[in-house]
Amino acid sequence: MEQQAVQLDRETFSCSICLDLLTDPVTTPCGHSYCMNCIKGHWDEEDQKRIHSCPECRETFIPRPVLKKNTMLAALVEQLKKTGLQAAPADHCYAGPEDVACDSCTGRKLKAIKSCLVCLASFCEKHLQPHHDVAPLKKHKLVEPSKNLQENICSKHKKLLKIFCRTDQKCICYLCSMDEHKGHETVSAAAERTERQRELEERRGNIQQRIQDQEKDVKLLQQEVEAINRSADKTVEDSEKIFTQLIRLLRKRSSEVKQQIRSQQETEVNRVKDVQEKLEQEITELKRKDAELEQLSHTEDHSHFLLNYPSLPALSESTHSSSINIRPLRHFEDVTAAVSELRDKLQDVLRDSWTNISLMVTEVDVLLSEPEPKSRAGFLKYSCEITLDPNTANTWLVLSEGKGKVRLMNQNQSYSSHPDRFTDYSQVLSRESLTGPCYWEVEWRGEPVSVAVAYKSISRAGSGNGCAFGYNNKSWALDCSQHNSEFWHNNISTSISGPVSSRVGVYLDHRAGILSFYNVSETMTLLHRVQTRFTEPLLAGVGIYETGSSAEFCKPR
Repeated sequence: MEQQAVQLDRETFSCSICLDLLTDPVTTPCGHSYCMNCIKGHWDEEDQKRIHSCPECRETFIPRPVLKKNTMLAALVEQLKKTGLQAAPADHCYAGPEDVACDSCTGRKLKAIKSCLVCLASFCEKHLQPHHDVAPLKKHKLVEPSKNLQENICSKHKKLLKIFCRTDQKCICYLCSMDEHKGHETVSAAAERTERQRELEERRGNIQQRIQDQEKDVKLLQQEVEAINRSADKTVEDSEKIFTQLIRLLRKRSSEVKQQIRSQQETEVNRVKDVQEKLEQEITELKRKDAELEQLSHTEDHSHFLLNYPSLPALSESTHSSSINIRPLRHFEDVTAAVSELRDKLQDVLRDSWTNISLMVTEVDVLLSEPEPKSRAGFLKYSCEITLDPNTANTWLVLSEGKGKVRLMNQNQSYSSHPDRFTDYSQVLSRESLTGPCYWEVEWRGEPVSVAVAYKSISRAGSGNGCAFGYNNKSWALDCSQHNSEFWHNNISTSISGPVSSRVGVYLDHRAGILSFYNVSETMTLLHRVQTRFTEPLLAGVGIYETGSSAEFCKPR
């Protein structure tokens, strides 16, 4: 009885009104059963109609039936509760189009919860139970539900693929191992899985370690972003304050100059007006006296004329000279010239300072630069084209048409005068400023030839050390010779061991402060390496000190 009850579902013993298990079950004359309270409540609502019906089949009863508890059904429900009544599966328990269905279910199939690699079937919870209870089935391999169980069957022999062929890297059955895979290296699929699993775990371990390392890096970078933002915000704020102070200072000076000019203007205007006023008073007095004399000159009475003429007062001396002396001044135009001169000086200072400020901004480099390349192919990734600036070339040098090659001649060339030109040293600089990682090669002939880099601010005029590549703190130079090559900087030399090839490679990473010179032949050999801090953009250059010698910036190949 208990075993049979397990096969019944919840709906068989449920009330169709409350949809729950029957409580105090009663049976209507038509044979349907309900909870006592449920059917009474239903019929109480129909009392006004005096016709009572069955909620399921709609059969009517007149008068209202007297219902009594169905003791047998009540006992059966209680017994089934104790023995474990199987609940009807909810809709979400049934297999849909995307689910793996139980192969043992009939009718509407339930979702499978496991697939068996031995039975090659999938089972719901109910039909999987024998695999938990029956000893031989307990040994079967259960996996997550899979629609691809047939992939474990050999398409040719219809046998399980229990063997792995390492020669062909595929799963086979035991008949395959004796047929087309005969003589191949084979192991059990389980053994191969164990080894691959070990590799997989090792790879996962490596991946997880990389994830941890990179998560730390991400956190570090995030902290760096916040630090950069804080520093940039503070610097912008401080810079604005400083520039505001400069503007305020200039406005103050402008106001002072304006006030001084107006004060001097008022003083000079008052002085001129005072003189003007006195002159006008004298003119008035002179006009009055002139009128008296004119009147006397018209008197016809000689006696009266002679009597009054001597009594006229003599002319007083003028308080001013007969003509006003105006100094040959341009009034306040000289002040304008002085202010213009100040403006020009400020512009020069701002231009020079701006170059330094701009460089300081670009020098902010949080992330480490890429490591210096190890092979020529690595260097070639940073290859850049160098063209020479004719305005810097000494007049004894001749540049090729493409401005990539230079030769020292025995006569002056007809170059125009230019402030950037080297006047005494036969040197020339590039047009391009070099700031990022860059690489170029120089082919030299004759000797000595100097392969150099220099700040744009290097001196050009004269024969002092300030102009010569390598003899000052604004240039770095490799003096190439077949017998005695040297590296020069700030008038300090470093001997280069071994010969220097006719082709020299130069690698520059401005931000990292790296400058390296290499012999370029079949291989690359480091000649000299500088680690410093560059404070200005750099220019490439060459110096040629023997007639007929030449240097060419080559396209690396």
